[in-house]
Amino acid sequence: MHSVLTRGNAILAYSLSVLAVLTFVCFISTVFIDYRTNATMNTVKVVVKNVADYSASREKNDLGFLTFDLQTDLTHLFNWNVKQLFLYLTAEYSTPNNQLNQVVLWDKIIQRGENAVLDFKNMNTKYYFWDDGNGLRGNQNVTLTLSWNIIPNAGLLPSIFALGSHAFRFPVEYTTARV
Repeated sequence: MHSVLTRGNAILAYSLSVLAVLTFVCFISTVFIDYRTNATMNTVKVVVKNVADYSASREKNDLGFLTFDLQTDLTHLFNWNVKQLFLYLTAEYSTPNNQLNQVVLWDKIIQRGENAVLDFKNMNTKYYFWDDGNGLRGNQNVTLTLSWNIIPNAGLLPSIFALGSHAFRFPVEYTTARV
């Protein structure tokens, strides 16, 4: 009555439909979990220099250097639907030229099964802290914020901000010594 191809197509379509429903049920079981947690950050050393940016227009721009401490425990964020966490530390500040500046200073990937307790002391930034002008020198309100993306097995890719941030200021004078 039905050919082998027709029967194979029916079985494959049914199997894929069941897998799609199971994947959706798995996704819905973790979508309402609160993935926020506390993070403690502190700046240890903050320096600003006015140097030529050789990658862009060769103008002198502000380059900030800072070392930071970071403590947080992310172990409870891992469940069966979390493959890995992509962490990133951002600095947010405002200048007369730009109302909001956001710079990623550091990032890290933590996979399931790895140590997710972070206790970093006197860490250097991973990326340069360039400003597109002279907005760092004397800036009174720079805020460090830890955020992460959850890479799931199935479902959405949420971006989560940690509870807690750290505000600091840059010095009023440029530093001329090597950092």
